[in-house]
Amino acid sequence: MKLTGCRDVARRASTDTAHEMTALTNRSTAPALSLLAAALLASLAATGTAHAAPAGQAVTLDAVNVTAADATEAARRALDRIPGAGNVVDMTQVGQGRVAGTADVLAYQPGISAQSAGNEGVKVSIRGSGLNRAPGAHASGLSVSLDGLPLTGPGGTPYELLEPLWLSRVEVLRGANGFERGALALGGAINYITRSGRDTPGLELHYEGGARGYQKRGISLGGVHDAVDYFLAYTDTEYDGYQQHAAGKGKGAVANIGWQLTPDLETRFFLRYRETDHETPGRLTRAQIRNDPRAANPANLAIDARRPQPGSTWIGNTTTYTIDADSSLQAGLVYHKYPMDLNESLYRQQLDYANLNGTLDYRRRHALFGHDSVTTLGLRVTHDLDANVRETLRFSSNGYAAGTHTRDFEHYGTDSVLHLGNDLALSDTLRLQTGMALIHTRRDVQVTWPATPERLSERQWDYAPRLGFTWQQTPQTQWFGNLSRSVEPAHPWSMIWGSNQYFAAGNGASTGRQRAPVQLDNQTATTLELGARGDSALGRWELTGYYARLNHELLTVEVRPVPNLFIAESNASPTVHRGIEAGLDSALWQGVGGRLSLRQAYTFSDFRYRDDVRFGSNRLPGLPRHYYQAQLRYDHPAGFYAGLNTEYASKMFVDYANSYSAESHVIFGTRVGYDAPGGRWQAWAELRNLTDRHYAATVTPGYDDAGKDVARSTPGDGRGVHAGVRWRFD
Repeated sequence: MKLTGCRDVARRASTDTAHEMTALTNRSTAPALSLLAAALLASLAATGTAHAAPAGQAVTLDAVNVTAADATEAARRALDRIPGAGNVVDMTQVGQGRVAGTADVLAYQPGISAQSAGNEGVKVSIRGSGLNRAPGAHASGLSVSLDGLPLTGPGGTPYELLEPLWLSRVEVLRGANGFERGALALGGAINYITRSGRDTPGLELHYEGGARGYQKRGISLGGVHDAVDYFLAYTDTEYDGYQQHAAGKGKGAVANIGWQLTPDLETRFFLRYRETDHETPGRLTRAQIRNDPRAANPANLAIDARRPQPGSTWIGNTTTYTIDADSSLQAGLVYHKYPMDLNESLYRQQLDYANLNGTLDYRRRHALFGHDSVTTLGLRVTHDLDANVRETLRFSSNGYAAGTHTRDFEHYGTDSVLHLGNDLALSDTLRLQTGMALIHTRRDVQVTWPATPERLSERQWDYAPRLGFTWQQTPQTQWFGNLSRSVEPAHPWSMIWGSNQYFAAGNGASTGRQRAPVQLDNQTATTLELGARGDSALGRWELTGYYARLNHELLTVEVRPVPNLFIAESNASPTVHRGIEAGLDSALWQGVGGRLSLRQAYTFSDFRYRDDVRFGSNRLPGLPRHYYQAQLRYDHPAGFYAGLNTEYASKMFVDYANSYSAESHVIFGTRVGYDAPGGRWQAWAELRNLTDRHYAATVTPGYDDAGKDVARSTPGDGRGVHAGVRWRFD
């Protein structure tokens, strides 16, 4: 297979434009490196007489250390210190309706695309990160954490532990703004914060249900006893799904236990365990989505495609030591085991995955050149302990019985990021942020049975400088901007799946399967971001624009459909990502009778090749160019609320040749509910997709469909009624 635009899966991509990007980065960051060196020396030499910034001047979301009642608002204030765009999602508001999965959590957020394919494998993309990765696969392009501990490993981001009922809030740092978390991916960082005994005291019962067999049940218990706080919860979910052959279920438990050992030392333990299992209905053509969106792909039905995940275990700890009034040290360590049993093609793949991930963060307030500043030094390591795959036949084939062993392969990786940053107050209104990160990656990939001599073993260093500012023009208006470089290594497993080196005839049941890995380059990007945020007569607003030039972008393409599914990842020729992200929360009316508000989020995305030999300036497939969500809501002082919401998405191409596209759509929904005074109980009901619009929610692209209507899309949910209730007891 020849991929122009996406690099030929066995060929190294051209690097003739890398020098252009490197030169741009070097010119713009040389002063920043000098300033960083001075900041580090000043920080290490600082004494108790150093000028301390006011207590409220936390530089990043991680620095927030307040009571749980104020946590979400404090996180929003901390976000205003970042020289770039971000989001803080309050789960109290999200919980006033259905919370089936991540798509519900991240709705109405500018700059974020989160679409469900009918199961928990939601496709999340920020600024084109992982824009054409299939839903249900391990996500790429984002650095995801649970309570500051890395969930994203060298192989991507698994999704089964992201149960919304366990969350108190979600913090999103879009693009290069995840720098201080060691997040160097194009899309930035997402941090899911678990509820604690401080923000969820007492016993809570939760039930929601609705169309097509959907049910979610939850019970939790939280509290504080002297220096210890605790939160324990159990949740289970089941659904029949919108499409035929789309049923699924999940169940799991979480524990969050914190212990204030001394006034200066706190430790917190996290435990998550969850099992999921869902059928995979497959993708449909545009005609099928228009006329029969509830159908399953016949090939998926024929092989009973499904994805059981027998149980993911997460055991972690973060310990924070306050050294003095101006400095702190936080260490985190997590063990994550997540076996998988993939039955989505003619082959069964049993994956034994386990990671050991860690973080270490030091921060100090001190004087630099006579100005208040904060210097941070951090280390983030994600390491594969196990990454082994056993492959067998699911059905009899070519004279070989079902269960016949076809391959064993392993794909190990380690990503280590060392990052140094400084936030300098040049004046009361102007702050300068500088940073430099070094990343070391290790990849070891090999087919171990049948034994082959080809093995990929490589080590690489790369770098990511950052320069940013915030300017508080008025008390109501803040400007910000940054120039940053991002680095995203290829997943080790993609070096097998992207290979075009196969076992030749005569190798038994292994014939035709990939026998050797191929090398893939790091995806890099240089991004300029400019924006503003504030409050006005129209409400709280934000507006951000960005322009990113990418080299070796990691793109996926469906090479062969189900039943012998083969989706390859490879490096592309140079590309560009640019876009606009806008949000506006307006109070249209407020009085003794209540409040009428309008919430709007708009994302413009323009992702293209840069003069590709085959595709010219074609748009990259997989996401709509225009995406808009809005909610008009009335709140009564007694606790009653009602709202009307809408979503619009423009058409999106389904192949790299731009020969065919999924149609645009507009859908509407409505919601009513009641929150009892004091939060004792809550009830709500909502109707989604009022007009029963048939539309494509996600696209997994092909190479060149030559204008044919190929099965590339998964349908969005049809019209459905959902309702829920929650009780809380002290």
